[in-house]
Amino acid sequence: MSILVDNDTRLAVAGITGREGSFHTLNNRAYGTNVVGGVNPKKAGEDVEGIPVFADWKETVAQTQANTAMIFVPPPFAAQSALEAAEAGVALVVIITEGIPAHDELKLYNQVKRDFPNTRIVGPNCPGILSPGKANVGIIPASFFKEGNVGVVSRSGTLTYQIGNELAQKGFGNSTIVGIGGDPVPGSSFIDIIELFERDDQTDLIVMSGEIGGSAEEEAAEFISANVSKPVVAYIAGFTAPEGKQMGHAGAIVSGSAGTAKAKAEALEAAGIRVGRTPTQTAEIAMELIGAPA
Repeated sequence: MSILVDNDTRLAVAGITGREGSFHTLNNRAYGTNVVGGVNPKKAGEDVEGIPVFADWKETVAQTQANTAMIFVPPPFAAQSALEAAEAGVALVVIITEGIPAHDELKLYNQVKRDFPNTRIVGPNCPGILSPGKANVGIIPASFFKEGNVGVVSRSGTLTYQIGNELAQKGFGNSTIVGIGGDPVPGSSFIDIIELFERDDQTDLIVMSGEIGGSAEEEAAEFISANVSKPVVAYIAGFTAPEGKQMGHAGAIVSGSAGTAKAKAEALEAAGIRVGRTPTQTAEIAMELIGAPA
């Protein structure tokens, strides 16, 4: 198995006709993902290397039975496009766009949760989701990874790749790799994804890559302690980050002792979760927990 994306994924892309959107959409298709359409009201009726473009999400779903959306449109319009995908009945919406205003993210999160509870949002400002050997939805460099039994969830795109590559160098493959994004209002949290990994038969170990700012890692520690039977290893970026300075992501900022890497690591370790201080050490802990891959 895997989580969120697999051989049954039917992907449609808002922003498919733009430079970045077309590049990554075609990469996803080349990997084997079933890309069924795109959305651009100004270019409806055209196609991108054989992928049909429709006027809106409602028409796209009606014509293609798309069950997964990828959002590449500019920040002022991205949240609205994601909402329209949810309204059209798309089950999974992956928002790659960064720089979406926080109030737009909050409005989207609340409206989808209230009105479209069967739709899951991943992102914004995320690298997407990869289930090796099955489907790639987003911008994750799939050549790094092979199919296996380690699930990865990360706030940072770059750390997603680095952690995954460190695991790959130790011989591990992945069930699914999920980038949840580093914005203040993510559509899916660590808890949401870890809960899916806990239920996934293919996943034997969960790797969580966090960073400074917010309380998501501390909340995940409590959830894991009470609800997760599988081994979990964590990595927290930002042990040397200065107080009060935003580091990369909009959500990566600490005030006082709250949200520091040290506080997060302590909370995780108090819950019995091993925490690596570097990506390499994190991969070494993974090997200790479930042994070297066969």
